[in-house]
Amino acid sequence: MKFAVIVFPGSNCDLDMYHAVKDELGEEAAYVWHDETSLEGFDAVLLPGGFSYGDYLRSGAIARFSPIMKAVEKAAAEGKPVLGVCNGFQVLLEAGLLPGAMRRNAKLTFICKQTELEIKNKSTMFTTGYADEETITIPVAHGDGNYYCDETTLKKLKDNNQIVFTYKDDINGSVANIAGITNENGNVLGMMPHPERAVDDLLGSADGLKLFQSIVKYWREQHAITS
Repeated sequence: MKFAVIVFPGSNCDLDMYHAVKDELGEEAAYVWHDETSLEGFDAVLLPGGFSYGDYLRSGAIARFSPIMKAVEKAAAEGKPVLGVCNGFQVLLEAGLLPGAMRRNAKLTFICKQTELEIKNKSTMFTTGYADEETITIPVAHGDGNYYCDETTLKKLKDNNQIVFTYKDDINGSVANIAGITNENGNVLGMMPHPERAVDDLLGSADGLKLFQSIVKYWREQHAITS
């Protein structure tokens, strides 16, 4: 399986994402610069954290217009796994691939710490390696991670089982303690915590590795069905 790691000017978690896939997961990965226009040959797309374009205007607002995003949208429409982490989540929101928006953290401070999450949907292609309501430890590092949506959107997220991760505690003011959501089709996941920084016990947790393993398991099952 081959993963594309999208690199925007200002990305700073692309190395972590590459390491998680290449060294810990044992799958193929390649960096794709923001001005590329094709993702042909890739089976999954990863949008890493950082400060794309310096977070000018809003986090992810300029990256949304990068040439590569048309290819990301195409990959999402084709049903390929698309994962956006932290700034990558913000980009997916700005691009309209996920509903809602990000605001400054409720206390207006940057948060960087290990965080406990609860698995709210273990049936997605990203979470089959987890158990229902399992508590996992994944680090966060963000200043604009306060997820917001209106009541209508929140109801839709709940009704469609699109809420995948929630914080056990209110760390940033996010609506319903949401830490990660998918699109309606379940193949686009955005999350503020960093699973790529939790792939080895030496890093404080290996709970994030199951997310990447779940993607590979899903892809192999689908490949076996269609081959």
